Amino acid sequence: MSNNIDVSVVIISWKMRDLLERCLKTIYYFTKDLTFEIIVVDNNSQDGTSEMIEKNFPDIKLIKNPENRGVAPARNQGIKETNGKYILILDADMELIENSIKKLFDFMEKTTECGLVGCKLVDQNHQLQYSCKRFPTLLAFIFRRLEWIDAVRKSSTLTQHTMQDWDHNEIKEVDYLIGACQFFRRDVIDKIGLYDDNIFYGPEDIDFCLRVWKAGWKVYYYPFTQIIHHEQRITKKNLFSKISLKHFAGIFYLYRKYNFRIKI
Repeated sequence: MSNNIDVSVVIISWKMRDLLERCLKTIYYFTKDLTFEIIVVDNNSQDGTSEMIEKNFPDIKLIKNPENRGVAPARNQGIKETNGKYILILDADMELIENSIKKLFDFMEKTTECGLVGCKLVDQNHQLQYSCKRFPTLLAFIFRRLEWIDAVRKSSTLTQHTMQDWDHNEIKEVDYLIGACQFFRRDVIDKIGLYDDNIFYGPEDIDFCLRVWKAGWKVYYYPFTQIIHHEQRITKKNLFSKISLKHFAGIFYLYRKYNFRIKI
């Protein structure tokens, strides 16, 4: 590991060339007062993603997969190439609007009990996204796929899971943060290992945060910087796509892994 890199940013991409390019440009534009590197894993996008990076961002470490390896395996590929003191997992559809990485870095430097932190996420209209959540019941997982039904969206099961009963304007210990933005210490990887390769797409973020908690660190939500998340919601657009089925498989795998008791 190189001692002069503060943060390693790991991004995986699948068929999001234009969003990824915007993400990368905003990282370079807004990130100041720390050293960083970027690792991009292209999951066989076949949309010009790799060519765009090679042409416009030659300093980025690029991993080109011959197939879509999924989220957890691809993130692990990227993490293995990192040299930073901290690792930041970002989705390709993120857009920085301020020096968010430095703010997360500063928070971690002074909060030694924190193993993982994420910032406030908003949509393109700057409306809050519920990115920190309570560990879900199986019913909550099902309801998340049915949010288009008004009664489901307003149900206590879903509102409690997504923490809609809280204003998201203070630093708070939370069960988990979605994988779109997870900033963690390298020590975490050294102690608990990588993301679970058995989860192709889905609850790898829940599993990772749960293991952070079980290892003795805390998971924090930090609202004093925000990033725009152009959320793609691919499993909710088509419930019966191949990706959606793999997502559901990941959910059931997670429950079996913890004997149907997902809690600290």
